[in-house]
Amino acid sequence: MTTDASDAWKQWHEQRVESVSAPYGPLALTATHWIEDYPEGRLPDIPGNWVADGDAVVLTAAAADGLTVSGRPFTGEVRLAADQGPEAESQVALGARRLVVLVREGVWGVRVYDPESAARRTFPGIEATPYDPRWVVPGLFTPYESTRTIRVGNADGRERGFALAGELTFPLAGRERTLKVAQLPDGRLWAVFADATSGSTSFRFRFLYPQAPDAEGRTSVDFNRAQLPPCALADHFICPFPAPGNTLDAAVEAGERRVG
Repeated sequence: MTTDASDAWKQWHEQRVESVSAPYGPLALTATHWIEDYPEGRLPDIPGNWVADGDAVVLTAAAADGLTVSGRPFTGEVRLAADQGPEAESQVALGARRLVVLVREGVWGVRVYDPESAARRTFPGIEATPYDPRWVVPGLFTPYESTRTIRVGNADGRERGFALAGELTFPLAGRERTLKVAQLPDGRLWAVFADATSGSTSFRFRFLYPQAPDAEGRTSVDFNRAQLPPCALADHFICPFPAPGNTLDAAVEAGERRVG
């Protein structure tokens, strides 16, 4: 059983490295521009004119700008909704670069993904602790009566809302611990946490995605699969920091630790 779990973890780790280093994976992100910061509509090093207008971004460009929209050379004006699919399939491109339209709390932005980014070309891999079954513990999810949205700091220095679904309780280092968690559309939980290794032998915080709880709220908490947030891979992500109370005083010496 342990061997099977260890092999599954190795496969997970290999897939993680492959995913983050893909041509349009997190390492390819070179910029995130918030349109409200550029009232004249000219974003740094991006041709065209970009203006937020209600539920969309209006892009105006000339043929000489070299942009494509939906794979075709673009000229004129188009309203762009936020990209929902993989970055590689974003609506707007500039050569090999992909310009991804996003919106956060009503604020529109454009992200630039470049497969030739320095971070991708020099990526040394992810330092991760080998699988250890001791870091797999039972968890109990207790949902709130309704979603609670709190304000938390983000990696870009701004504060944004974070929707919490409930609390996850589990044993760790001889004590019962609790993390506030969100819940994803597929039922999985999402914990943003720090611990006693954060900022020293691990990145300053990490993400954890426990399996969807069963009808009684039971799930498995596998710290072997604690993973680096995207902002550990590229400076232009806006990862949320841990919610108050989500810093464990135990050392979680498991999972992904840092780039290296």
